[in-house]
Amino acid sequence: MAEYEVRAQVPTVDDYIRVRLAAGLSRKTEEAATIGLKDSLFAVTIFNENEPVGIGRIIGDGGCFFEVVDIAVLPKHQQRGVGTLIMDVLIAYVNEHAPKSAYVSLMADYGTPTFYEKFGFAKAELPKAAGMVLRVL
Repeated sequence: MAEYEVRAQVPTVDDYIRVRLAAGLSRKTEEAATIGLKDSLFAVTIFNENEPVGIGRIIGDGGCFFEVVDIAVLPKHQQRGVGTLIMDVLIAYVNEHAPKSAYVSLMADYGTPTFYEKFGFAKAELPKAAGMVLRVL
């Protein structure tokens, strides 16, 4: 099994775009990535042999709202626990920094809800809640 190193750091713009695309997530422009990455509340990058192979971030206002975003793992490292490692680190950050009453959300481009349920997330159910999105193209 490959050895992984966890670094609490924002990925570079190039690594961010490369890992997201390789993992099948939507394309982000260099401009959008440059702006967005610097405004991360927290980020984790997973390395294998000094190569970034997985990423994840938390964005938000640091008090009322936190959003888990950019969970992405290179295909050759999927199904090896890298995604779980990323989520464990992100949830540990939330548990340490989010005040009581904070709202933590997650919107996946794709994936199985059962993966995120392991970390305490539940599907939004009508009429109590509904996920919505507006994409700028």
